[in-house]
Amino acid sequence: MNLILETPRLLLRPLDLSDAEALFEMNKNPNVHKYLWQKPEVVIDESIKVIEYVQRQYAENKIGRFATILKETGEFIGWTGIKFVNDHVENGNTNFYDYGYRLNVKFWNKGYATEASKAWLDFGFFQMNIKEMNAYTHSENGASNHVLKRVGFNFMEDYSDKDGVIWKWWQISKQSQ
Repeated sequence: MNLILETPRLLLRPLDLSDAEALFEMNKNPNVHKYLWQKPEVVIDESIKVIEYVQRQYAENKIGRFATILKETGEFIGWTGIKFVNDHVENGNTNFYDYGYRLNVKFWNKGYATEASKAWLDFGFFQMNIKEMNAYTHSENGASNHVLKRVGFNFMEDYSDKDGVIWKWWQISKQSQ
């Protein structure tokens, strides 16, 4: 996949195996997993498998999560992007476009998630012609819930997963853009 998106401060490009070390550095941090599934990575091979999985998504679905790079320094700050969910059911849904992001802790609270989100929504709605996107966040993840609301997602409902954890289901449509 050769797509590259740019924002004023960020470069959004396909994940590559050369990102494995930086991805692992982020994914092994328990703080990054606080509102995920509480399973930080313990070996770099887990990050390599994530990258290989995302690269299969690029081939099969023509989209997936992208490396998010700080232009000023060239640092990998995390991943952002659109994913076509067709490999599991989430809140009773499958075969839908999901927007998501994960950033390394040292890049939190700097507006990068909002900046990347706006670029991805624009790309998804006006380049890919997606009609509707969803997102889901841990109910207690105030920062992510705030970002989604700020960029135009509408809160639809709370739902619980198989372990009883409460998540928030968000949605945004092209019509609202």
